[in-house]
Amino acid sequence: MYFRDVKSDTYFEYYTITSGDNLYKISKKYNINPNLLASLNGLDIDDYIYPGQVLLIPNKNYSYYITKNSDTLEGVAKTFGVSESKLVNDNKTIYLLEGQMIVNKKN
Repeated sequence: MYFRDVKSDTYFEYYTITSGDNLYKISKKYNINPNLLASLNGLDIDDYIYPGQVLLIPNKNYSYYITKNSDTLEGVAKTFGVSESKLVNDNKTIYLLEGQMIVNKKN
């Protein structure tokens, strides 16, 4: 995934990995959970990352949730502490398939 000309969008910033980087170092720099960083980028926490690879860095104005097989819209809304309608408004499409990212715009 390469977005060299794109610096950010609504939900994410883009970070190009440089020599010596690892997920822990990047997550510390952006003050995010390294497991969330890995998950948002389709990685396992121990996966190798390489210079030139581009990672999605979560925008601080949003919180994120990666769905599990048994999730419901009601349950995800409770996780965020918001209404189901707010989640629907904050996301283009919600299928609740395992591995889908759901976002919640922070107030």
